[in-house]
Amino acid sequence: MTEVSMAKEDVASTGDLVVLKSVNKHFGALHVLQDIDLTIARGEVVVVIGPSGSGKSTLCRTINRLETIDSGEISIDGRPLPHEGKELARLRADVGMVFQSFNLFAHKTVLENVTLGQVKVRRKDRKQAEERARTLLDRVGVGAQADKYPAQLSGGQQQRVAIARALAMEPKVMLFDEPTSALDPEMINEVLEVMQQLARDGMTMIVVTHEMGFARSAANRVVFMADGRIIEQATPDQFFSNPRSDRAKDFLSKILHH
Repeated sequence: MTEVSMAKEDVASTGDLVVLKSVNKHFGALHVLQDIDLTIARGEVVVVIGPSGSGKSTLCRTINRLETIDSGEISIDGRPLPHEGKELARLRADVGMVFQSFNLFAHKTVLENVTLGQVKVRRKDRKQAEERARTLLDRVGVGAQADKYPAQLSGGQQQRVAIARALAMEPKVMLFDEPTSALDPEMINEVLEVMQQLARDGMTMIVVTHEMGFARSAANRVVFMADGRIIEQATPDQFFSNPRSDRAKDFLSKILHH
């Protein structure tokens, strides 16, 4: 834990980890990302919120090049995003991604799911990889499920395995694209708790979510998007108590009325 806690202290000195400059993306006639400028510092937790169709998931997916961009620049740790090939595979290992759907290999055990990438991409010794996998499965609270197959697990357990799998690659940044939206309500908290702990441990995280409680408690910064643009950015306290734009006020009044 200590080196991670130290890393949190160094945020100022180690600078920006993810930088998007003037990023544009179209799907046909639809301009889904419009001149996006966004900088994420090492150790920062940024939560991206906004109405459906605002471009949040697309933004998340451009950062590990699951979506290509039409113009602009994205760099990770000072290096521009590669286009394809081995460089791209390496980048994807540096950028952990957790999706709505768990995307686990159905025919492999939980342990194999978390071991595979370490051996194939990071070229780790299998025994080492399995040790790390078991440690991470314990950390996310599913160590006892290591020898089961994904279908034998609840949705919340599968999503925690997916988080362990991403962490196994020792990523520089973790992207979460609505990680709880496919889960039953009683399973949401078990996943959010793992994410809260990662945030406390100093992991750089970009989280697209509808979970406002998580945004309030875990984010260093809230980024509010609508119609493909970043409308405002603020600390959670500022954003939830005093949003500046009408779009944000309208959004919050709709979701916080209960």
